[in-house]
Amino acid sequence: MDGIEKQPELKNLASDSKCGSIENTRDNIRTRGYLPIENYGLIGNLRTVAICGTDGSVDFFCYPKFDSPSLFARLLDSEKGGHFSITPTSHTSNKQQYLPNSNILCTRFLSDEGVSQIIDYMHIPEKNQRLNLKPLQPWHVRILEVVRGQVDFQLELFPAFNYALDSHTTEIVDYTVDTSNVHDIFEEEVPSLFVVGEKRVCFDSKDLKIDLRFTYKHSDIGEDDFPKLDLKIVNRDHFKGPGVVAEFTLKENQQIIFILREIPDTVNSRAYQKNLPLRFIDPPLSLPLMKALFRQTVKFWQDWIAQSRYKGRWRENVNRSALTLKLLTYEPTGAVVASPTFGLPEEIGGPRNWDYRYTWVRDSAFTVYALMRLGMTDEAKHYMQFMEKRCLDLNEDGSLNIMYSIDGEKRLTEMSLDHLDGYRGSRPVRVGNGAYDHIQLDIYGELLDAIYLYNKYGTPISYDLWVSIRKLTDYVCNNWGMDDMSIWEGQRQRWIDTRDEIYEEIMLKAWNPKREIFTQSYESFDALDSAVLIMPLVFFISPTDPRFLSTINKILLPPEKGGLLVNNLVFRYNYLTTDDGLGGMEGSFSMCTFWLVEALTRAGKYDSNLLDRAEFIFEQMIGYASHLGLFSEEISRSGELLGNFPQAFTHISFISAAFNLDRVLNEK
Repeated sequence: MDGIEKQPELKNLASDSKCGSIENTRDNIRTRGYLPIENYGLIGNLRTVAICGTDGSVDFFCYPKFDSPSLFARLLDSEKGGHFSITPTSHTSNKQQYLPNSNILCTRFLSDEGVSQIIDYMHIPEKNQRLNLKPLQPWHVRILEVVRGQVDFQLELFPAFNYALDSHTTEIVDYTVDTSNVHDIFEEEVPSLFVVGEKRVCFDSKDLKIDLRFTYKHSDIGEDDFPKLDLKIVNRDHFKGPGVVAEFTLKENQQIIFILREIPDTVNSRAYQKNLPLRFIDPPLSLPLMKALFRQTVKFWQDWIAQSRYKGRWRENVNRSALTLKLLTYEPTGAVVASPTFGLPEEIGGPRNWDYRYTWVRDSAFTVYALMRLGMTDEAKHYMQFMEKRCLDLNEDGSLNIMYSIDGEKRLTEMSLDHLDGYRGSRPVRVGNGAYDHIQLDIYGELLDAIYLYNKYGTPISYDLWVSIRKLTDYVCNNWGMDDMSIWEGQRQRWIDTRDEIYEEIMLKAWNPKREIFTQSYESFDALDSAVLIMPLVFFISPTDPRFLSTINKILLPPEKGGLLVNNLVFRYNYLTTDDGLGGMEGSFSMCTFWLVEALTRAGKYDSNLLDRAEFIFEQMIGYASHLGLFSEEISRSGELLGNFPQAFTHISFISAAFNLDRVLNEK
């Protein structure tokens, strides 16, 4: 292609920085091109998320939905995954934080010569607004500004469509803006110190077309030397199409706003969504427009988190977990993804690299409990509506899947992306999830618990859902011992009898009197499993029952002594003696550590030593969170975050543990 340069990759320079509430927990020097997992924050629009590093690079972005193919995936392949980075060329220390009570991310770069920042967000319109700008939601906005001094920057934008499988073309085209109707739409005049970039970059693949637009702003009255952004198309090895690069300088108070978006289809009916004219779907780029989008997004998040009922000791942490949980919600259906990422490893270099962009039935009760406790009744309602639809669409044998897509699809075919290197060489990178058709009978208990909680504290369930519940309960009665696959009409006494039978069998067959523990399974009679920590949380057993206290005491031992605790972090099972057949190792499970905190808290109502231990472990776990208060699925023995990031179930368990620990401490 004419005008395309061949250029080596520009290096990102960053410095070490110390741990703090708003700075990165480890340095920004990339290892083989990869940042530590904890060095990322995320933004989103309740459809998808973008994951942004502390060095100014967007390294993960699936578009337009959580489970869509990736557009950027440098998180999973540093060479060919794709990224959008804006980085100072000088040596800087970097800090990252969310704007107060929001999911708007601010990354700051500090040096003696100058201070700059990038504000990343995806637009979400405030509720009950006069104008419906929902079609603008897919925009990823990056506001680059110099706060002090003068700063030189490097920009790189290299998309990698469809998991870096599809080729694309790149073109820089003229971009002219008719500002005559800006006043009509936003009731604001275009400031004289505002200029729309005369060019835009278009990337065209077979299934998706995106463009990059930008605007300039200078705050000094009378100043006319706007920054110059000279974009160049560049080919690089490993990518299936050209990207763009630029080197430019910003002075104090100068600002460039970058907008990455899907190019609107002006031909078909999407150009008139909700009967709106095209200027509302694709309005002319202007400073008033960008101000409006930013204001609406700030107001949306601040209004939403203001509903939180939690006023306890860990309010900031709980609110951050709530905001994260909201980001992982797919608004069109109410589904909550387990995590927005796929392929992040449970062990660096290991094979346990799963796709978590789906909804697990097992999470139901805990999700509803957390949302209801926080006062987020709308989210609980929408989530239960999603689950109700699944209950009304049972499998042929009367069962449920253990997981579903965010749209309710049942078949989640798994495949490996063998062309991707994987995070720090952790292969294979998997998309889809082959566990969707596994039989896990415990999911029905969690689902019924969720329905019970929502029926009691939310909205009464419908008759149709009650009919489905009866069928599901009969399915469990018929199949918990794997007898047959028939579906019977509900009989309350039969359900009670089956419940009691299951309870008695567990107490008899799952208790190892020699080791004095509840075991992993009937078959693994000597194996200890952290899943038993949930027993008092679902009122299966008293937290002060001698059998359960004995089990906890064994869990609190290190693996070398038969326990599951390392540095006050809980492993799922003893990795020294148990082989689950999946290969490789895994880290401690953060969710299980919070289960331990809650189990100790409940027992601690009657034993202050256990309560002190619960509080200590909980405070330590907060220290293992990222600089933004985010948790992944697991933590390595060296304290690094592992697994898909962030993980909803971990944040849900954190919220539950915080509520209960705070309540018991207040009763002391």
